[in-house]
This record gives sequence, structure tokens and C-alpha cells, in this order.
Amino acid sequence: MTDGFLNLNKPPCMTSHDAVNLVRKIFSTRKVGHAGTLDPQACGVLPIAVNRATKFIEYLADCDKSYRAEILFGTATDSGDLEGSIIARAENFIMPTLDDLNAALKFFVGEIEQTPPKFSAIKINGRKAYDLARKNLAFEMPIRRVKIFRLEVVAIGENSATIDVDCGKGTYIRSLAIDLGARLNLPATLKNLVRTRVGDFDLSDALTFDDAKKIGADCLVPIENCLNHLPTFELPNHRVKAFLNGLSTTVHASDEKFLRIVSNGKFLGVGRIERGNLRSSKIV
Repeated sequence: MTDGFLNLNKPPCMTSHDAVNLVRKIFSTRKVGHAGTLDPQACGVLPIAVNRATKFIEYLADCDKSYRAEILFGTATDSGDLEGSIIARAENFIMPTLDDLNAALKFFVGEIEQTPPKFSAIKINGRKAYDLARKNLAFEMPIRRVKIFRLEVVAIGENSATIDVDCGKGTYIRSLAIDLGARLNLPATLKNLVRTRVGDFDLSDALTFDDAKKIGADCLVPIENCLNHLPTFELPNHRVKAFLNGLSTTVHASDEKFLRIVSNGKFLGVGRIERGNLRSSKIV
């Protein structure tokens, strides 16, 4: 069986679900899933799990991410990107300088509060927000706390600025574009977005669908190589069978929710420690 993660460079104008369907055809399997949804118009890194790797998708949820975003000033839309309807426009505005942008961006570095766009997949009372928004139903988006580690201006155009973003899980770059515009007293929206990193998945190593077709199973990254962000626990060889059978092992270690379990260099799965007992959560 072919198992592992495909570091896919998703093209624009394609949903993450569409990408999964294409990978199913390439590897002739139904057991395929993606880690971290990427908006249809966005492109870049989309980790795709194949076969047994699908069991480990959840452990990529907490990975940090990086983006390159082009923000258009002078126009605001109801979706926060160019797919939405224009709701505000500023004529003959003065484009912010590099100093203006850097001063404004400082307010968004660290742990901040962010309101996700109404056109998003977040569920409101069991229904996806974008379904409610498309039906013009009134609802409030929940405010969430997110972490942004780095913001850097890399280019300034006639009416746009391109920035690099390093952030934690749950950060919406469309919301960042809107909020940055508000800080500068200008309507703003996201024009282009490239995800350049998800954890250890980097754009420099990402493959196209054509690459995956040509290379085949050899292009898949082993499951254990995609979990390096988790602490590693070396399990004694005589407890391997117990771990794989779901039995606990007494250990002298503090509680850990997620651990990458290995024995003699072999990856066994993900485990957890609770009250001095190590148990398996997922095994390969």
C-alpha cells in the first residue's frame, strides 16, 4: 500500500476538495484527505494525505504556517477577497508608505483578536458561514484569538502591498487584510495569496499534479517525517507489542497530549502520556 503525504503546490481556481479528488485518481485510492483548507483562489502548499497517512492529518492542525499576501488598498469586498462584491471604495487615495505600513503592521504581531470573514467554512449553529452569507441571513461571526509571529513588507505597488506572514493555526489572511486597511483608514481586500509553508511542508519542495503523476509513490513523504513538530518518545523494544495493542506502559515522564513514538528507529505512531501511563492514540 502506498502511504504518505504529498506536498502539493495547489494551483489557483481549485478547491481543496477538488485537489483531493485528483490525487485519488493519481494514486488509485479513495483514502485521501487534505490538511488545512486553502481558499480556491489561493495557491501554494496543501499537504495531502494518502492511505494510512489520513489517520495522522489531525496532528498537522497545530502547525505554524507562512503566507505571501498581496493586499489591495482602496477597495473592500464582502468576502475579503476579489471574489466578493464591492462594499466600499476610496477614490484618489494616497498609497501608504513603507513607514506607514510597518507602523500599522506592528499592531498585528503577537496574540491578537480576529473576526473571520463571513464567507468562510466556520460553522455557525451547525451550518457553514458561507452558506448563511450567500443567503443573506443575519449572523455574527465569533471572535477568535490567533498568533502572528512575523509580518514583513516585501513590495509596494501603485495601490497594493505584498507582505510575508508567519502565523499560528486559525489565522485568516483575508481578515488581516481588512484589519490592516482599517488601521490605515482605507478599505482593503486580499488580492493574491500564496501559502509558502505548513509546518515542515515548504513551497520550495512542493510538487504539481504532473510531478506526482510522473514520480508516483516515490513523491510521498513518509508519515513520520511530517510529524517532527511533535516531541519524540523512544519506547523500549519489549513494550512495542503492548503499544500497538493499545495497552499502557508505565513511564517516568510528565503528561503529553501528542508524542511521536519510535522504537529502534522505527516509527510506531502517535501516543499520549497521562498520569505516568503511555498509550497509543494512532498507530501506523
